[in-house]
This record gives sequence, C-alpha cells and structure tokens, in this order.
Amino acid sequence: MMAAMLTAIVHIDCDADRIPEAAAQIAEIEGVSEVYSVTGGVDLIALVRVREHERLADVIADHVSKVPGVLRTETYIAFRAYSRHDLEQAFALGLED
Repeated sequence: MMAAMLTAIVHIDCDADRIPEAAAQIAEIEGVSEVYSVTGGVDLIALVRVREHERLADVIADHVSKVPGVLRTETYIAFRAYSRHDLEQAFALGLED
C-alpha cells in the first residue's frame, strides 16, 4: 500500500533584497511543489509534499532554511485537504431525489 503524501505549508521570512532569488532556489528543492510571493506578514509561502514525516526535516530544516536570504521559517502541517469538489460533495449529501 502506498503511503499518503504529507503536506506542509511553510511561511518564509527573507531579506527583502533576496526574495526573488530565494523563491527561485526554494522552488528547485526536491519536495517543494510550489512557492508563492505573498502580501502580509511573510514574504514567501512554500508548499512541501513528501511521503515520510522524516523528509519534512530534510526539506525544511536542511534545505529551505539554509537558502541564502531566508531569515526564518514557520511550518504548518496539513491534517486534511478540502477542495471545492470535496465541499460540493459534502453539502450534496442527502439531497438526492
């Protein structure tokens, strides 16, 4: 049986002068699926998807955190994913003819 993917949402603070370069370098790290430049309290948000919990430390602590310009990270581990499709199915329960 194949293990489910673990998803982590990583908030990243960067040196302002290094944001584009840091984002590009982070996007190249194996296990990082997407990197977004965002408004708000952090500079970048990365989505990390791995199969083993131990790989989160490899990707985030050993790679993302060591990218030049990265000042700090804060990681949120996703328990469950909800998509528009999932929500439409949930709200449709019991509404069949």
